[in-house]
Amino acid sequence: MTAERFLALIAAYGADARRWPVDERAAAEAFMAAQPEAARAALAEADAVDALLHASATPRVSMALRDRVIASASEAGLKARREGRRWLDRLALALGAGWAVAACAGVIAGVFMTSHFTADAQADAVLYQASLLGVDDTEVLG
Repeated sequence: MTAERFLALIAAYGADARRWPVDERAAAEAFMAAQPEAARAALAEADAVDALLHASATPRVSMALRDRVIASASEAGLKARREGRRWLDRLALALGAGWAVAACAGVIAGVFMTSHFTADAQADAVLYQASLLGVDDTEVLG
């Protein structure tokens, strides 16, 4: 762990190692053992900030303010959902139209290609039947 990452970890989670991410605790403890002076100074500063945060009063929110915030969030969520639904409907329409056009193009290409590919086979069949000499050798065109 680098010194910058250690400082970022302390700035984000505080001086108490129990609040640090579990996967980074071992690396942070190894950094503290390797560089105890730098770690001690950073931890002391973060501990002072933690003490100030814990000493501050918890804000009390009135029920009227709470109800207004919940109502406005609910209204904003419904409005966003309606706007998002319109966008989704337009996207579905465009994608559906695209699929329809692609399917029609495939059918048209198949019809043109089939007639082109089978023309040679039909010509070969006619030439083969024309070359037959006996009545027993005749075949019916398909």
